[in-house]
Amino acid sequence: MPHRPTVLGRLFAISRPVLWVNTLGPALIGLWLTGDLWRWDFVPALLWLTLPFNLLIYGVNDISDQAVDELSARKGSIEGARIDPGEAPLIAAGVLVFNAPFAMWFAWHLPLEALGWMAAYAVVFVLYSLRPIRFKGRPFLDGLSNTAYAFPLVFVPLAFGVEPVWPAALGLMMWAVAKHGYDAIQDLDEDREAGVKTTVVAVGVRGTLVWCASWWLASSVAFWLVSPWVALVSGLFAAALVAGVAARPTPARAHALYRVSIAYPYIAGGFAGVLLAASLTLDALR
Repeated sequence: MPHRPTVLGRLFAISRPVLWVNTLGPALIGLWLTGDLWRWDFVPALLWLTLPFNLLIYGVNDISDQAVDELSARKGSIEGARIDPGEAPLIAAGVLVFNAPFAMWFAWHLPLEALGWMAAYAVVFVLYSLRPIRFKGRPFLDGLSNTAYAFPLVFVPLAFGVEPVWPAALGLMMWAVAKHGYDAIQDLDEDREAGVKTTVVAVGVRGTLVWCASWWLASSVAFWLVSPWVALVSGLFAAALVAGVAARPTPARAHALYRVSIAYPYIAGGFAGVLLAASLTLDALR
């Protein structure tokens, strides 16, 4: 008999653990940019940005995208879940059960300014998927809404009474716009067939590559103000990804490079994190 996952196991899979780096990474960088390597009062935010918040992002998206996901050969794998219609109530309940305790904790313990950015973080991701607004089906707004991935660089410092490092936050916002457009290229055919008008559907593969390259270049300029080395690593990786699809501008080529794209935040973010952690450690030893 085929193995049936537990409810928790199924929700864990839907939360895309391979992509948790996109929420945990900015939060850790946001903490380190405050000048602290670690704080125990950071643990609630760190836990929230694992299964609970990623279930909100991807669970809501999977409920909304069932028709498109049925057409996608990559769904039902490490690259994304394919849910049954009957799972929608379970996912919705999971989103509420896992996120509500954190929302109450944050409302009691964090300053209002940080709470505003955290609320915007959640709302933007929900509106990305849910109708009638559904940013995913609105060219250019689909990518611009992904600036929310950088919000931890703002709300984590604010939670501890520290001014955010705005060039880093703005740089990551622009980086996220580009990354969204690049990763959406592989879904061009399915989105077009399902009538979902994404940026890629609107301007094609080559137009999307220009869009992505422009945002990645702008993000590298912002990163340069914080760390030239981070800007260089990020810029070179972005150039390689764009060139890889530009050589054969098709959704199939973008899909072939998707796992390299997944590695991008691990490599660039890891490099930035090591530099920051090393700098803080050396400062503490002086």
